[in-house]
Amino acid sequence: MENSNDNITVNRSGRMLSGLVIVLIGLAFLLNNMGFDIPHWVFSWHTFLIVIGIFVGVRRNFKGAGWLIMILIGAYFTIDDITGIDFDASKYALGVGLVILGGYLIIKPKGSCKSRKRNRFSEGFDADGNVNPIQDKHVNSQDFVEATAVFGASNQVVYSKNFKGGDITVVFGGADINLTQADFLENAVFDITAIFGGVKLIVPPNWIIKTNGTPIFGSIEDKRGHLIPTGEIQKTLIIDGTVMFGGIEIKSF
Repeated sequence: MENSNDNITVNRSGRMLSGLVIVLIGLAFLLNNMGFDIPHWVFSWHTFLIVIGIFVGVRRNFKGAGWLIMILIGAYFTIDDITGIDFDASKYALGVGLVILGGYLIIKPKGSCKSRKRNRFSEGFDADGNVNPIQDKHVNSQDFVEATAVFGASNQVVYSKNFKGGDITVVFGGADINLTQADFLENAVFDITAIFGGVKLIVPPNWIIKTNGTPIFGSIEDKRGHLIPTGEIQKTLIIDGTVMFGGIEIKSF
């Protein structure tokens, strides 16, 4: 019960954040069309990259460095594009960028690296201390799946029999999550944010898919067959989140 409440809170906060970003973008275009003097760089691709970086950072609790890299790249081109500023950003971009990135690596939340190493070590052995035959860098036996792909790709195979859902963020990238070996009791929730990217979920054919996501110039498609086997306890996978200029594809083998 506690886990379901946490999922509801996360999903609501994700929708609120997505809605806030969309409202701010809409207000910028509205004010510009109403004759307000909005600087041209506000509507540039690099400003949009900064917004995406902040959005991804908040959604991921500022884990990883992908969001920071997007903000740094966007800030570099934005400063260079702002008229009236006599500042050559190219002279200092590399040094400032490395200082900020290095500082982030120093002060980022501790413990995550240790826990990942501990999980990776424990996954190498079974309950009797024997070597686990399932050894693949793409295999994920954790109950909660987390994946972030920024200008890249993430491929995971989930073997958890107590699957609780996941949080996936792709920006100009893609993620393939194989859930055919996973199992859970009744419901599991995937919170997915796909911006200029795509997510493919491979699920068992007897799972029920419920989509609560918000596609904006994007799509959420269940490409499985419509015949669901009877006589089995059906699992419901709930897909929540936001898709902008991207897509979520659900398939079965």
